[in-house]
Amino acid sequence: MGKLEHSGEVTLVLGGARSGKSRLAEAIIAEAVVARESQAAIYVATAEARDEEMARRIAAHRERRGPNWRTLEIPLALAQDLPDLLQSEDPVLVDCLTLWLSNIMLAEREAETEIGALVTGLALARAPLVLVSNETGLGIVPDNALARRFRDFSGVMNQQIAAVANNVLLVAAGLPLVMKGRNPAPNPI
Repeated sequence: MGKLEHSGEVTLVLGGARSGKSRLAEAIIAEAVVARESQAAIYVATAEARDEEMARRIAAHRERRGPNWRTLEIPLALAQDLPDLLQSEDPVLVDCLTLWLSNIMLAEREAETEIGALVTGLALARAPLVLVSNETGLGIVPDNALARRFRDFSGVMNQQIAAVANNVLLVAAGLPLVMKGRNPAPNPI
């Protein structure tokens, strides 16, 4: 449905667990690489392999992307490191913001400040940027204070990023729904 034509276009891809949001984000960036005749894309991973199951997930994502992706592991310093990455001409994919937020909260860093810095930095994008985030507010109210704080910060973060993004897509059952802007993906999954 159209390519990422704007050099610093920001796309937010939201969805639930296993909705297909990462595959869609990868397809958007792959299309941008072709359209811009880039040599590579930058994948910013926020996950940490704290157990075997997560290590397998990370390995599967890495294998699916292939060799033309430069992977940077940034579990905490995303708001600080992303502005420099956004000066690159290479398309950037950040997967996933809710894991980053979880890391921030577990490290007892100030979530509001980190989110604000991240949102401010998005204006520096010179190449296509795709951000993946979970939509956490559609389920039941969590039974503990930490989980409720996480859900609330996640919702605030997604709203703030959606406000400045060019495109916002919600993915369900592998299908993107355009909430703002246009669908920059080459085809539905």
